[in-house]
Amino acid sequence: MTAEEQKRMEALEAENALLKERLLRAQQTLAKYAQMLFGQKTERVRLPEKPEELTGSLFTQEMDPAEQARLDKEAAKALAQQDRLVHVEAHDRKVRKPIDTSKLEVKEEHLYPELDNKDDYTEMAPEVTDSLVLVPKQMYIRRIIRHKFVLKSKLQVENPDRKAFEIASLPPAPLHKCMADASLLADIIISKYHYHLPFYRVIESYKELGVSISPSTINDWFKAVVGKLKSVYDLLRAQILSCDYVQVDESTLPVIDNEAHRAVKGYVWSVVNVMTGDRFFFYEHGSRSTRVAMGLLKDFKGAIQSDGYIVYEHFEGMEGKKLLGCWAHARRKFFEARKENEKLANEALFYIGKLYDVEREADEMDEADEKPNYERRKSLRQEKAYPEIRKFETWMEVNLLKCAPKSLMEEAISYTYKIIKKLSLYVTDGRYKIDNNMVENSIRPLAIGRKNYLFCGDDDAAQRAAVVYSLLATCKARGVDERTWLEDVLRRMPEYELGKKDCSDLLPGNWKPVTK
Repeated sequence: MTAEEQKRMEALEAENALLKERLLRAQQTLAKYAQMLFGQKTERVRLPEKPEELTGSLFTQEMDPAEQARLDKEAAKALAQQDRLVHVEAHDRKVRKPIDTSKLEVKEEHLYPELDNKDDYTEMAPEVTDSLVLVPKQMYIRRIIRHKFVLKSKLQVENPDRKAFEIASLPPAPLHKCMADASLLADIIISKYHYHLPFYRVIESYKELGVSISPSTINDWFKAVVGKLKSVYDLLRAQILSCDYVQVDESTLPVIDNEAHRAVKGYVWSVVNVMTGDRFFFYEHGSRSTRVAMGLLKDFKGAIQSDGYIVYEHFEGMEGKKLLGCWAHARRKFFEARKENEKLANEALFYIGKLYDVEREADEMDEADEKPNYERRKSLRQEKAYPEIRKFETWMEVNLLKCAPKSLMEEAISYTYKIIKKLSLYVTDGRYKIDNNMVENSIRPLAIGRKNYLFCGDDDAAQRAAVVYSLLATCKARGVDERTWLEDVLRRMPEYELGKKDCSDLLPGNWKPVTK
């Protein structure tokens, strides 16, 4: 073989290796998105001796033979379970859960048969049939007529200082010189941010009720209402950041860039007070940068639980801050790697599943006592969960070098091993959660909303959306009806503005409806 042929063969071999690597990455990406679209959605399926001395291990260790045998047995069982054909046998249909109609008004209709001579019959117990009737929403004009009185001339002459005219005072309106009642303003907000309807659909629904409202009017009303609610939002945000344990996450929100004339990807931050369920959303020009995170949480003192986003690493070692990891994110990476290396993925999911088994055991104990016992949960975690975490660390050290570089399994193990200390800190306090699913659930309305109304018009619109989402999400977490709360707050807000009162009693957690 000539030198030229040798050189050409080496170039072809290098090109072939590159193409193989690209093919592997393409197959991994295809498998990932195929799993997201068509696959199963559920993901259930060495540290120091003491939790107080959490540090990562520096040296590779060998797996204990007994532990490896246990893993092989569990992995084989998982594979057999996946391959088993499920036969659905015929069974009697269960009775559906009855519809709760206890809060509905009952209007009776009596039907009598046509009888030639009613006296020839004796009436028996009637047969009763119930049906649910829907009456469409109704919109009407509330016309307030204030009667005026003028003092008689004779009395005016006798007492010039006496007030000549008397008229009933006008009830305070939610918005100055606005025709919309608090109920209509609340419905506009609930329709878009609770039922996720774009404003043009809301306008069309009002046309069916007999009124046509222009889009500009709806937008002006909405902006004014959010301006009124901003003080309550600011108080909610300050209250959440004053606690000692929060979960943080970010989610995308497309926003129109007026200069580029297109929608760009913006980010909304979500912060949840885990102990109360209160939550707020924060938007600052759509940024997801370290600067925004530092500005948002710089004064916070306590535990911060998040995913592995690199921005949160800047809080590591800062005074008064403790970073907790999320086992759900780690589990998700191993779940995505199952198509590539099913055996190792099942072994990892087995270890993580043991940790969630401990949480379910603690939940069952709390349900039996009808109240949480954080000290008991902490002891249970340190007794049962922490040893499994140490075994899992050893497993990762042994298997990391066995994985192909840049493979999904290598990525999953590297990600988890890097943050194993943060993942393990949840065993040190019974209040801490094993994952940050609470904050991820809080951003679901945001995800549903952007699929319906697609984008926000500008940064100001995104900020207003963050205010509304915060208050409605906190109402839901507190078990407060969003519409009732919003109507009442809009009606009472003028009193707080005039009297400069502290609006803390308007927060969903403190709010109590006015009894008439």
